[in-house]
Amino acid sequence: MVRPPKEQIIVDAGQASESPFGELLLALAAAVARRGASGQTSGAQVALEVLDAEHATGALAVLTDPIDELVGRFGLTPTDRRLLVVALLPELHPAGHLLLGLLSGDEGAARPSVAVALELAGLSTVSAQGRQRLAATARLRRHGLLSVLGDDVFLARRLQLCERVVAALIGDDSPPARLLPLFGEVMPVPVEGTTTVAGALERGAGLVWVTAGPGTAGTALAAAACQELGVVCLLADLRRAPQLGVGPGEGGPGSAGLSQAVVRGLVAELVLEAALDGCVLILAGAELAAGAMDLITGAVMPVIAVATTAWDTAWATTIPVAVTAPRLTPTERGELWWVALGGQVPQDAVTGLRLTPEQITAVGRLSLRMAEQAGTEVTAAIVQDAARRLGRGGTKSAASTGSTAVLDDLVLPERTRDEVSRLIAWAKHRDDVFALGDLQGKGGKGTGIAALFSGSPGTGKTLAAHVVADALGMDLFQVDLSSVVDKYIGETEKNLEKVFAEAESLNCVLFFDEADSLFGSRSAVSDSKDRYANQEVAYLLQRMESFDGITVLATNLRGNLDQAFARRLHFMIHFPDPDAATRASLWEHHLAQLPALDPEDPVDVAVLAENLEVAGGDIRNIVLSAAYEAVAQERLVGMRDLHFAVVREFTKLGRRVPAKTFEQG
Repeated sequence: MVRPPKEQIIVDAGQASESPFGELLLALAAAVARRGASGQTSGAQVALEVLDAEHATGALAVLTDPIDELVGRFGLTPTDRRLLVVALLPELHPAGHLLLGLLSGDEGAARPSVAVALELAGLSTVSAQGRQRLAATARLRRHGLLSVLGDDVFLARRLQLCERVVAALIGDDSPPARLLPLFGEVMPVPVEGTTTVAGALERGAGLVWVTAGPGTAGTALAAAACQELGVVCLLADLRRAPQLGVGPGEGGPGSAGLSQAVVRGLVAELVLEAALDGCVLILAGAELAAGAMDLITGAVMPVIAVATTAWDTAWATTIPVAVTAPRLTPTERGELWWVALGGQVPQDAVTGLRLTPEQITAVGRLSLRMAEQAGTEVTAAIVQDAARRLGRGGTKSAASTGSTAVLDDLVLPERTRDEVSRLIAWAKHRDDVFALGDLQGKGGKGTGIAALFSGSPGTGKTLAAHVVADALGMDLFQVDLSSVVDKYIGETEKNLEKVFAEAESLNCVLFFDEADSLFGSRSAVSDSKDRYANQEVAYLLQRMESFDGITVLATNLRGNLDQAFARRLHFMIHFPDPDAATRASLWEHHLAQLPALDPEDPVDVAVLAENLEVAGGDIRNIVLSAAYEAVAQERLVGMRDLHFAVVREFTKLGRRVPAKTFEQG
């Protein structure tokens, strides 16, 4: 890390000396003399002579500048400086460790007691100033430089200098190992808002709050502002903290159970690290640090907090400069893809992906590596696969079947297929559309797309959702809405919010299956329970409107939807029960997946389609069941196996097999 120029560090002339250890050695000699002759003081005298000899070589003097720099950066007083040097001494030499232990009343080496530290700093043990300089709110402790250990009386407690501070003073700039997974590569992209952030920092703002939704250039904007000012920045992302395996707790959305105590500890270390390195801290995932805002607002170096939510006035009395990160324009995103993929940009693959600059770079690197391993150029399939892998992160919610569903897999009436195709086109080109102007209107509406798939079970709604996700190069985040609806008032909304919060952190299509469990309650209001059910639906609609992703709901109850609901949906696509011609196509489609059929027991698709009024999902199950039966009998699939499978499937459905379907015998 590059430290700021010396002229930026303001040190009181009265604080500096040729060597802070020369002053300390004089105080130590006086303290030893005050204790008179004893076995302990003889040992202390020997330790003092060793330290005098060490100081005479100039070995300790090299720490003068780093100490003065630290004092200036943290705004410490001359008394703070003396206390800090006392706590530093045992970390530098065994003789200092022994001497401070003996002076503190121990029989051997030990950290200095508060009483001894105050004595060496020239303060009375009954002075208010001594207590003030070592209080929990004092600069030494508030900024994490110094700890007061133990639960004994105050004067008997021990001082410990932070290990990271000790390392920094002796020239080791390596950050703590547990912070390394949080750090990311800085990628400045000058977008709208960059100059505002840079101006705020230049005017001395301690905190700038950047609200960045999915796919926006939040951290890239912050890095560009630092680049504009020519200052060094440190990028850390709290959302990576779950990778540290810190265990369960009560963290917010996306924190994977991080406790607020753990988050607070991480923030304290990050703020200290930025201060020691003289860097502006760019803190992504700042919404997780609600319990540590006092550390952020009181940081020594400026902090640019990047969060998915706006600043909450309940967090702190300080009101930061607030900026909303813009979504990348199609041109900006195209330029980033061009650089990330080395000019090999399959447009069909990247058009619908709304990624941040950092995500585009990561997907580009993975795509190039995958293409090299396969010995091919970068293809749309490779880019989409890379985007899925990186977008999925550690979640298990986003589903990927490993195979790709395409539009040709949908055996549907032409009108329905066209609407699904149109939904895919809208999703791919929404950035181009909204680049034309603020077409979505005001009132918190997002730039997402909401669709409703209605139809009987097995008519292709779930497969169509997979087709949409695969066409966009995204995973399908499938949620059974019946598991979200709760009988207790207010719980359904909380469950829905958790779903949307997780979906917003992923690059996926959000698919609510079994929506009947919620829509079935949206009817004429007869009591308070009905009214609350309608409120749950209203909340879902409101949340869908503010969601910037693709949302698909599947329901069997199209007739229950009112005009207010329909007005908030971009697509209402009906999946009708298949007629005889469509059923024939479905039979042919599924039977074609088999390598061969039994020529001695020919399958009559026309008879099956005409007599069996079943949906596509039922036909798939029947063909699969027939395949199992044929393999068990060591033969190819024939009409007899289909007959057996039809009987099984109709029995499951509680239906009677039409008598005319199969010949007897």
